[in-house]
Amino acid sequence: MSMVKVCAFSVSLDGFGAGSRQDIQNPLGVRGLELHDWFFNTVVFKKMHGLTGGSQGIDNDFAARSFDNVGAWILGRNMFGPIRGPWADDSWRGWWGEEPPYHVPVFVLTHYARPPLRMEGGTTFFFVTEGAEAALQEAKAAAHGQDVRIGGGVATIRHYLTAGDIDELHLAFSPVVLGEGEHLFTGIHLPNLGFKPVQTTAGEQATHVILQRC
Repeated sequence: MSMVKVCAFSVSLDGFGAGSRQDIQNPLGVRGLELHDWFFNTVVFKKMHGLTGGSQGIDNDFAARSFDNVGAWILGRNMFGPIRGPWADDSWRGWWGEEPPYHVPVFVLTHYARPPLRMEGGTTFFFVTEGAEAALQEAKAAAHGQDVRIGGGVATIRHYLTAGDIDELHLAFSPVVLGEGEHLFTGIHLPNLGFKPVQTTAGEQATHVILQRC
């Protein structure tokens, strides 16, 4: 059955999904990259970026699993790039080079229209100005029965959570304490939304928790 999922989303021990003060030097906020050390060290990540080596094991297994059966992604604009306000031009093409790691349609939430951006490897970015629910409907149609992955950032996940759209959350809790940034669950009552943990697995550098809406 097709699902709307958050997969391999890294969270600090104190509940932050990104650091503060995001900019081009700190795309995930100050110290935000530390949350993803578990992923950066895996074979999956290395292979995505044309590198060899990397660690195998539980973290790598969860990283690989996060791409299974994904037919479309949704990203907040901050996940696509650091540009704010109207697009000055089409020169910003994402953080990932000419072949992003998605290989399926990606729907970017934005207030400012921009033509679709077709990249190498099967990724096309579609810029959706009609709102989050419109993006979700477009992503479901594009996924052709596969899952839709909500890639982030924090505000985007929080929106889809509170709207009742997410079926499953896979959170990777990293052994990092940020103290500030974007908190994932402030004001959100997961039990009232129907979520309960169904799996907890200790990896090499993160603890993986899967919650499902029942």
